[in-house]
Amino acid sequence: MRAAVVRKFGGPEVLEVIDVPTPAPDRGEVLVKVAGASVNFADVLVREGLNVQYGATAERGQFGLGADVAGTVAAIGEGVTRFAAGDAVVGTQELLDRPLGTQAEYVVLKPWELAPAPAGVDLVQLATLGLNATTADQALEALALEPGQWLLVSGAAGGVGLYALELARLRSLRVIAQAGEADEDLVRTAGAEHFVSRHEDLVPAVRALVPGGVDGAIDAADLAAGAADAVRHGGGFVSLLNTAPMARRQVRMTNLAWHTDSERLAKLAAFAGTGLLSLRVARTYPLEQIAQAHRALAAGGLRGRLVLVP
Repeated sequence: MRAAVVRKFGGPEVLEVIDVPTPAPDRGEVLVKVAGASVNFADVLVREGLNVQYGATAERGQFGLGADVAGTVAAIGEGVTRFAAGDAVVGTQELLDRPLGTQAEYVVLKPWELAPAPAGVDLVQLATLGLNATTADQALEALALEPGQWLLVSGAAGGVGLYALELARLRSLRVIAQAGEADEDLVRTAGAEHFVSRHEDLVPAVRALVPGGVDGAIDAADLAAGAADAVRHGGGFVSLLNTAPMARRQVRMTNLAWHTDSERLAKLAAFAGTGLLSLRVARTYPLEQIAQAHRALAAGGLRGRLVLVP
């Protein structure tokens, strides 16, 4: 089978698609035939060697790429009862030192990394769901806001931001979205009650809308204190990029550590199946064009995910 890997660090030119034997599932494992695997910033960290540089993983001769996947179960190992060959599934994996990832023709995963795919949903579309929607839902859970409370989402037009808006609406939260001016209609459609342009001074703009400050904030734009200062005394702040400022005014500061959660993923996939969450594909690429996909990701301006199709 073909698989995308990194064997030296650098720009998109270091990405390789190699031929390797198709793996067989061991006991407690599931072999998935990949329909689509999205490209995320997490793949850039692998490619540039930042996970090794900052001690998130040990150095290895080869790193696989890909956290998200959707596809069909090709085979199961002994002891697997939750899935059977032919099942459509969606999955995420967070291990950073795997020699092969989801950006391949086949991938071996554990049952706790997978959830059933909802009937009738295109699997290439579904490949955009896992990492971003799970991150958004875990961020909202960390804030623990009550219905009717105010939430600020910075970077609201990005992959995680848009899911945060849709999930906040399902929680009956009132939302202020910060994004580029061209994305105002998009974020309002996703659930934002108020909009602040990224060219405005965010904190005074938010406090003009909600005197005293919002009850919680999800910082998907790496604004740190530039977003945290919009939170009221005693509120909550979640950074998605480990840049939460030092706690002050009794604001609960959280650097979110995203993690695989199959039960949560099953819930989110069901939401997508009923239209409560939107699946957005900006562009698809054959696996061999992974370098072009990384260049497109770096260029920015995407309103949807890039998906590699083996």
